[in-house]
Amino acid sequence: MSLVLTEEQELLRDTARDFVQENFPVKAFRELRDARDPDGFDRKRWAELCELGWAGIPFDEAYGGAGLGYAELGVVLEELGRTLAATPLLATVALGGGAVALAGNETQKKEILSEVCAGKRLLALAFQETLHFSPGVVETTAVADAGAFRLTGTKRFVLDGHIAHTLIVSAKSEKGVGLFLVDAGAEGLTIERTNNVDSRNAATVTLAGAPAQALGDPARGGQVLEVVLDQGAIALSAEMLGGIQESFDRTLIYLKERDQFGAKIGSFQALKHRAADWFCEVELARSIVLQALRAVDTGGDDVAKLASAAKARSSDVYLHSGEEGVQLFGGIGMTDEEDIGLYLKRARVAELTLGDGGYHRDRYATLEGY
Repeated sequence: MSLVLTEEQELLRDTARDFVQENFPVKAFRELRDARDPDGFDRKRWAELCELGWAGIPFDEAYGGAGLGYAELGVVLEELGRTLAATPLLATVALGGGAVALAGNETQKKEILSEVCAGKRLLALAFQETLHFSPGVVETTAVADAGAFRLTGTKRFVLDGHIAHTLIVSAKSEKGVGLFLVDAGAEGLTIERTNNVDSRNAATVTLAGAPAQALGDPARGGQVLEVVLDQGAIALSAEMLGGIQESFDRTLIYLKERDQFGAKIGSFQALKHRAADWFCEVELARSIVLQALRAVDTGGDDVAKLASAAKARSSDVYLHSGEEGVQLFGGIGMTDEEDIGLYLKRARVAELTLGDGGYHRDRYATLEGY
C-alpha cells in the first residue's frame, strides 16, 4: 500500500491549504473563543466550505456527495487541524453522516445526506454515557410508541450537540442496541452546551421520553456504531496529524530564528537531537494515519486494528508535540499570546475524544488476541 498522496490528493491538499489559511486562520479561532460565540463556529465560513463540496467528500454522488473517500476527507481534515479550525466536519460528516450512510435506509440517506452535503443539516452522534470513553455501555432506552420510539437517558460529551439539527442517539430496545434519529427541539430533549479546555463544542444531552425514529434496522445499531467510531477515530487522527505537523513546523522556525548566547538556539546539539526525534515521531504518525484512511476506502478487514493504532499513535504524538513546542518556545510558549499553547490544549482534548491512547492500545492488543 502506497503511503503517499496521489496527484489528485496533492491538488486537493494545496486547494484546502490555501482556503483554510485564508478563511480559518488561528486568528479566526481566537476570535470565536474570545467572543464566546454561541455557535462555536462561523456559519458563513462553514457554508463556503460546503460549497467546495467538502462536506460530501465520502458520500455517494446519488446523495449529492463527491463519491471520493476517507483518504480525501483526511487531506481536508489535516489542513483544518493545522489552523485549529472549529468546524462541524468531524461530527456531521465522519460521525453523524457515517452513521446514516452505514445504517440508514434509502429514504433516510437521500433525505439526510443530501442536506449534509449541501451544508443545510448538521448532525451529532450521541453515544457516550460514562465519564470515560466506553461505547459498549448503553443504558438509554428506546420504547416503541405508535410506529416510532421514545428515548430516555443521558448522553455526555456529544460533539457539536448544541448546534445539530438532528441527533443520532444509541439506545437499547427489546430488539437490541439501535441508532435513532431525534430532531433538535423535540419535546423531552434537553441539550446543555459545555466548553472544553480547547474551546471546542460538546454537549450533555438528556432525553425524557423524546420522540425518535429508528435509523435503519433498530437491531443493528451496535454493529454499525463500532464501525462508525472506528472511522471517526481515523478521521480525528487525520485532524490531529495536522496539529502535530503545524506544532513541529512552528517550533522548527522558532529554533532557527531565536538567538541566545550569541547563536541560534537551533544550532545547539541537544535541541537538534530533540527536533530529530520529534521529526521521526511525526513521520511515524503520518504513516499509520495514511494507512488507516486507505483501509477504510478499500474495506480491509484490519480497519478496527488500524483505527486503534492510528488513534493511539496520534494521541501520543500530539501530546508530545504540544509539550515539546511549549518547552522549546520557552517562557513565551506559556503565554496565551503565543499560538503554540493552543495546540497543546487541543491535543489534551483530542486525546480523550473517541478513546485515548491507553484505551486504543488495550483494544489493539485484544484484537490481536493478547
